Amino acid sequence: MSRPDRGTRAIHQALPSALRDAVDDFAEHLARVRNRSAHTIRAYVTDVVALLDHAVRMGCLELAELDLSVLRSWLARQRTTGAARTSLARRAASARAFSAWAHRAGLLPADVGAALASPRAHRELPSVLRADQAAALMEAPARQPTPAHGTTTTGTTVEASDAAAAEAVLLRDRVLLELLYATGVRVSEACGLDVGDVDHGRRVIRVFGKGGRERAVPYGVPAQRALDDWLRGGRPLVASARSGDALLLGARGGRLNPTTARQIVGAYAETAGLPRTSPHGLRHSAATHLLEGGADLRAVQELLGHSSLASTQIYTHVSVERLRAAYRQAHPRA
Repeated sequence: MSRPDRGTRAIHQALPSALRDAVDDFAEHLARVRNRSAHTIRAYVTDVVALLDHAVRMGCLELAELDLSVLRSWLARQRTTGAARTSLARRAASARAFSAWAHRAGLLPADVGAALASPRAHRELPSVLRADQAAALMEAPARQPTPAHGTTTTGTTVEASDAAAAEAVLLRDRVLLELLYATGVRVSEACGLDVGDVDHGRRVIRVFGKGGRERAVPYGVPAQRALDDWLRGGRPLVASARSGDALLLGARGGRLNPTTARQIVGAYAETAGLPRTSPHGLRHSAATHLLEGGADLRAVQELLGHSSLASTQIYTHVSVERLRAAYRQAHPRA
């Protein structure tokens, strides 16, 4: 089972053994059958442990005693303690998933969670960069002075003391930015790329997304140039025995960590005088700019790796809002 936080582990251990075993079996089902990520499993387990703890406090010592009133009571308690609508929606989804699994496994006489309603999560429009701002961010590494030793201007430690090693890190930063914006991939997907996942001839990368789903994502000429420079003059200087086949490397030679990638993007946006930006912000920007340029919604869905078209449609709202803002600014009778 994916390790939850310390508080959740303590509550888990305090549950009656039958409930504790049910949580563990549910986590195993999510990992082996549903192929969920460790992060997703941890979130589900945290929610289910909290639910069962609430059920025990209401006198339900066996899973078969869990009913809809307990689920509703649990959500109501979350609401009174100030949980956000998005959190309530996620916890309700966790409860429904657990109830459905427990019913199929013969642990619940009925799928009591099927009738559980949840507040519709309010989806804020993602913030995106303008095309000129995205271009400025792509050029930010080239405008940074190369330090002779110590750290780069983004705070990345340089192990070697020569300028060549520092230049290699800047090449890595450039290819990271270019790939994130050119392809719209998630930061975890970018950091998970291997050298062999890049098809230079067709300018396509092979990406393994959520649930292990594989997709091919194209990229453009600027990203290809950044890749060529990194693979020829950057990666060989940073690579070590720890590198394996990883495409993007940290300064010490291991696979680049998503947390470090987020820091890199944020630091370059700050030094370039741009709004606060993250890798997910670049993903939003890529999708919005594609749609504004005339790309088909389903093509963008495929590129982003969304399982549902509804997840992609939010970017049409972004484009409409930008159009309305431009109209209000420019039209004399707006």
